[in-house]
Amino acid sequence: MLGLDDLLAWFQKLALTESTRSLINEIRSSGPSRRVGGGRSNVSGRYPSRKMGVTIQIESHRVELAGIYEMEHNDSVLEYFDQPAPIKLGYESATGRRMGILHTPAFFVIRQQEAGWDEWKTEEELQGLKAHNSNRYSSGEDSRWFCPPGSAYAERHGLYYRVRSSAEIDWVFQRNIQFFDDYLREPQTVSVRSSETMIAYLLASPGMTLAAHGSR
Repeated sequence: MLGLDDLLAWFQKLALTESTRSLINEIRSSGPSRRVGGGRSNVSGRYPSRKMGVTIQIESHRVELAGIYEMEHNDSVLEYFDQPAPIKLGYESATGRRMGILHTPAFFVIRQQEAGWDEWKTEEELQGLKAHNSNRYSSGEDSRWFCPPGSAYAERHGLYYRVRSSAEIDWVFQRNIQFFDDYLREPQTVSVRSSETMIAYLLASPGMTLAAHGSR
């Protein structure tokens, strides 16, 4: 968590307006705006964040947990908050009617060089939502997803709104970081001799599996 001096320095570095500073302070000082619940296709839960010092709600183990692991172990992410206060999205429905809805993104994220809302969904969900109304969710030629009304809201505050899809998740990284999560949470001191022995094993056989290592 950022201390007061660090936060003020960050505000100044990004040259954020007073209204945006107030918005961020409100998000930081408030708890989650809603409690998440599981559904037919989602399994909810909580992740004990070492970075934030609190448990973070997970509405979906399929995508949001992956997002949490990314943020938890990314040094460019300074803070992240689950289920921040709703934001108002304005857009046209598929029939052309003007819509105004309150939407709660999955996370509000403070990074070294930017801050904003991250919304996580499966690729299948996004495809279905785009088919229903491309005015709210759309994709570009590079397969990146966008929420135009979310971006419009965020840009008024000098922030971002980002749609994250399950298709962009690096599952190799996810498996590795979950395997090492306990160690990274409470790093243990390794003796020089043990460290040298492990390095020698790895240099001798860089592709060694855990099963093979256990048989030695």
